[in-house]
Amino acid sequence: MTRLGRIAAAMIAAVALLGVAPAIAENDRVVVVTSYPEVMTTRFEQAFEQAHPDIDLQIVWKRAGDALAALSQPDQDGIDVYWTPAAENFLALRAQQAFRPLTIDRAVLPGRIDRQALSDPQGYFEAFEVAGYGLAVNPDVIAARGLALPKRWEDLAAPAYAGLVVLPVPARVGFAPALYDIILQGAGWDAGWRLLSRIAANGRLDTGLGMIDAVATGDAAVAMAIDFPIRAAIAKGRRMTLVYPQPTAFLPAHVAVTARAPHAKAAQTFVDFLLSAPGQRLLTHPDIQRYPVRPDAYAGGPPTAVNPFELPPGTTVAYDGDLGARRRELISALFDAAITRPHGGLPALWRSIGQAEDALARSPDGHRQSLLDEAKALAGFVPVASAEAVDPAALDQVRQDRARPAWDQRIDDAHQRARALLRQIIPEK
Repeated sequence: MTRLGRIAAAMIAAVALLGVAPAIAENDRVVVVTSYPEVMTTRFEQAFEQAHPDIDLQIVWKRAGDALAALSQPDQDGIDVYWTPAAENFLALRAQQAFRPLTIDRAVLPGRIDRQALSDPQGYFEAFEVAGYGLAVNPDVIAARGLALPKRWEDLAAPAYAGLVVLPVPARVGFAPALYDIILQGAGWDAGWRLLSRIAANGRLDTGLGMIDAVATGDAAVAMAIDFPIRAAIAKGRRMTLVYPQPTAFLPAHVAVTARAPHAKAAQTFVDFLLSAPGQRLLTHPDIQRYPVRPDAYAGGPPTAVNPFELPPGTTVAYDGDLGARRRELISALFDAAITRPHGGLPALWRSIGQAEDALARSPDGHRQSLLDEAKALAGFVPVASAEAVDPAALDQVRQDRARPAWDQRIDDAHQRARALLRQIIPEK
């Protein structure tokens, strides 16, 4: 509680002792739960208290799981506002009717970027900021290899990028499931997994944001990542370039007012502040480096890497955020089974595929081409079909599937069959 809040609380207590109910008791306070870092929440807290000195703002930090448990209680733990990037929590809480509808002015808050929806179509939670997904690139390393900056995800699968790419492990890095799902939704389920496997064969796996440092020092040429740590590193003078490969997506964090908010009017005031032009411009601060969801918040502000609302058509995929939130766990588990654990054998497997592609380019042959196509499908095989990956009931079943221990064996069998097919195309000497 701020000093102002303590003084206000003391005054209310004094009035109560006199037997007089304070007229503003219901709306002079707002309790906000978030998982945002303190460096970000402090700036918003200070700005809100300057704009609304009559409201005591209390920000409570909770992990996603703890916040979900608290907001699922009958009294919602006295929480007024939920403000966080945890997309899956908003879906779960909406299903519990845990939020009250918001009134949004779509003239200034469009709720979408190009073909991609940002906000809840039912109106129970609203996008507050977006983060993009792309590449941290060391231009010196790229130039030394005679390469151009990558423009599409597929560029990272080229043999010229062998040994140059760093990928995050989604079971250990929170943003990584969404990063990979952008590729899967853009390329398609099966083709997307083949692409991810081939990119992984060109690099190494990382379990944290140390990969941004690896790019800055030249230890790696490219890292696949969410954009705000890259933008923050660039703002601090680190030597790297931010690239948004096509197609990418800018995924939102949200804000909502709880259904049983004890201070509903103050809660709405706080949400209105977050979505106002001054509130949105706070996102562009060098210590925060997030993108506003109000197009007018970009005018006259400090330079940012891009304005997501002014990107050329086709830059973003029509990303399904609800689907992405439902299958985060599945993507992490499949990545571990298909890429993390067999990673040691992927470079040789995809190198053999590249050699077969070169051989058939020189001497086309229909039969051998069909063998190659099958080998590539097996090299990128995952034991969950594309239809299962979009069906809510099937996703729930897969999430509980006890067949997961058999995934590794099925993937290993697929890789062995791919190698056998490749030996038919290019016999070993």
